[in-house]
Amino acid sequence: MFENVIEFSSDKIIIENNKDILPEPAKLHIPDWFKKLEHSVENQTVKGCMPFLDTLVTGYILKMPIDYGIEHNVEIEGEKKTGMFSSARAIDNLPSVINLNYNGTHNFHDQHQLTGCPYLEKNNNLPIHKILNPFIIKTPPGYSCLFVPPLNNTDDRFSIIAGIVDTDTYEQEINFPFVINGEKYEVLKTVLKRGTPYVQVIPFKREKWKMKIKTEKREKIITSKFNFYKYLINNYKRSFWFKKSWK
Repeated sequence: MFENVIEFSSDKIIIENNKDILPEPAKLHIPDWFKKLEHSVENQTVKGCMPFLDTLVTGYILKMPIDYGIEHNVEIEGEKKTGMFSSARAIDNLPSVINLNYNGTHNFHDQHQLTGCPYLEKNNNLPIHKILNPFIIKTPPGYSCLFVPPLNNTDDRFSIIAGIVDTDTYEQEINFPFVINGEKYEVLKTVLKRGTPYVQVIPFKREKWKMKIKTEKREKIITSKFNFYKYLINNYKRSFWFKKSWK
């Protein structure tokens, strides 16, 4: 029985006519390269690493609601700029783009808002644009959401800036600032296609924590290692791992 429910709500017309972009459990987006890996005693691979697998299946995935055209670090009238466009608007006026999403108009952060932040340099010191998400995300009382790029499955062209939102009290759409990978693509002209996974949503309970540093007796450390190396393969999975459920 599931006590914790996360809700993704939007306008009826969006839900009924856009089934292909509805949020889904992250476990439905395990990358093909991982699925193709074999793991055995003779050939041990990351496919046998449960901590790695847990990153791929934890939480939920948001997908691009529409095609986003991007021209990043291109020269317009002698000045470097980044522009975004959609089918609703031609690319004739990159800096002035509207109607990118169901949720509103174009949105971005000026450079001065991230002064000194490494993300700004990675983004070629250009404005940080946002992807406008059409879904309101609601969690039970006392629960927030961590929003990160898809863990160990990030698009090499861009990634959102991670954030935490108290989704039990915040009842509006959450828009996601993203950074172009300027370290790889000094100039980038591309389309982020509708349906592309771009955010991993991980709900968690807000609790108070206190850090503690302590020493351990050598005997306890040795016992722990003994328990870990009982088997030739899948030691962590057999001795320590708990299966999680995300539906």
